[in-house]
Amino acid sequence: MPEIVIPTKPYHPSHLNPLQKLAAAVLDKLEASVIEPLEKKQKLPKTIDPAVQISGNFAPVRECPVQHGLEVLGQIPDCLRGVYVRNGANPMFTPLGGHHLFDGDGMIHALTLGVGNKASYSCRYTRTSRLNQEAKLGRPMFLKPIGELHGHSGLARLGLFLARAAIGLVDHSQGTGVANAGLVYFNGRLLAMSEDDLPYNVKIKGDGDLETIRRFDFNGGLDRPMIAHPKVDPVTGELHALSYDVVNKPHLKYYKFDTCGRKSREVGITLEQPTMVHDFAITENYAVIPDQQVVFKLSEMVKGRSPVIYDPEKMSRFGILPKNDEEGLGIQWINVPGCFCFHLCNAWEETSDDLGDPIIVVIGSCMNPPDSVFNDHNAEPLRVELSEIRMNTRSGESSCRVIVSGLNLEVGVVNKQLLGQKTKYLYMAIAEPWPKCSGIAKVDLETGSVTKYIYGACQFGGEPFYVPKWSSSMGNNNGVVQQEDDDEGYLMGFVRDEREEKSEMVILDASSMKQVGSVRLPDRVPYGFHGTFISEQDLKEQALS
Repeated sequence: MPEIVIPTKPYHPSHLNPLQKLAAAVLDKLEASVIEPLEKKQKLPKTIDPAVQISGNFAPVRECPVQHGLEVLGQIPDCLRGVYVRNGANPMFTPLGGHHLFDGDGMIHALTLGVGNKASYSCRYTRTSRLNQEAKLGRPMFLKPIGELHGHSGLARLGLFLARAAIGLVDHSQGTGVANAGLVYFNGRLLAMSEDDLPYNVKIKGDGDLETIRRFDFNGGLDRPMIAHPKVDPVTGELHALSYDVVNKPHLKYYKFDTCGRKSREVGITLEQPTMVHDFAITENYAVIPDQQVVFKLSEMVKGRSPVIYDPEKMSRFGILPKNDEEGLGIQWINVPGCFCFHLCNAWEETSDDLGDPIIVVIGSCMNPPDSVFNDHNAEPLRVELSEIRMNTRSGESSCRVIVSGLNLEVGVVNKQLLGQKTKYLYMAIAEPWPKCSGIAKVDLETGSVTKYIYGACQFGGEPFYVPKWSSSMGNNNGVVQQEDDDEGYLMGFVRDEREEKSEMVILDASSMKQVGSVRLPDRVPYGFHGTFISEQDLKEQALS
């Protein structure tokens, strides 16, 4: 059963004056008598129906303090001494209306691996400003940006939230995000991110437990949301990021942080309309920024629809921005018709075989229908095809070819030490039956051949993470990262056996795609989003505050 909290009766903080309490009571009555009945009359699409979105192993769990002495099968490789952390959505309260999987409160699951096959596990909520306020009030008060911001009831919910903020019942000045999607370890800090807020700094304690430190603004350097997929350049050690704004122009900005956490000048990127930019890529010299056909159109809510839509009239394109361009004047846009990649796996620079033209190569999973994550398409089966996009920066021409057909592949990873450089292998989640993941695919990008590891009957996982056997130092500033075999390492990820009701961490040898070890977990681990691995050495350099 879902470990979820049923909202309590309306509670109003003691700091409110009598007039504010009266206004809060009126808004509570409005919610109960008008908005909730309106929502109950609407038939929710599967993409925002809580009965679908948080069912089975997508259902939330309670926090788990550190559990030591876990059972280990096989041998944990020495290079995996450290902590594997994975983010995910774990709503604290029962949804009052629509709920999308992406709306849930962020929870990080941490598996610590040590000498002598020792292993421990914990999971904790990321204590966002939003979560802390709702926990104190005993019920959900903040707007769910996908599940509730939908149709006429979404407009009513938006108005209700703004009214509660206006009377001081909730405070959105410290952000409204849930920090449930991405994780990155940068400059001695683990950062948890969602698209709609600043990241949150989460400390990994000495015993393997997790503690939210604060909403992290890079010491005053960041005052706007950051997308959930920033990129750490393995050569320079810099962190590259994007931020998009649905309302204000410019709708997109690019910036980076040096190895000391100092932010560069923001580069405004002109988009004709606010666009979903969940991910991007970097090469040695460029940031590669998608401007695709899934856009935000708030006017759709007046028509009773979702504001996140597929615009078939829009031309998909990629912006090639020099990393050191502080004005954005050097960005080059190249059209790539009919392309929508929710996630980009890697990118690099090449020269063409015939004329020696400069080529940008991007590897990503092309999704069709493009807005399947947000809107129902019952009549059209989802296809997520691993594809290679080639863009000639001299001629402005592009091509897109499917590398692997007939198999849904998503959330791919490479050796992070080779990010932005040409790699031979890519490791993908086999996203079948969607949205579950039945195994891991190792794809040879040169031949298109696929080696599969299938978890087993009724067993499903998520995004794999690749850890190299040998670690090269980042930030050496010499412009070269030593090329390593990109299958000389290990893959790791959480797996749930739905029939036996057991969860474990599975470890594969990336070269052979054979399992070499596993760790039995003490509690159910729900399916989630993205993760990372922090080595024992990197943990020693963790920032103290």
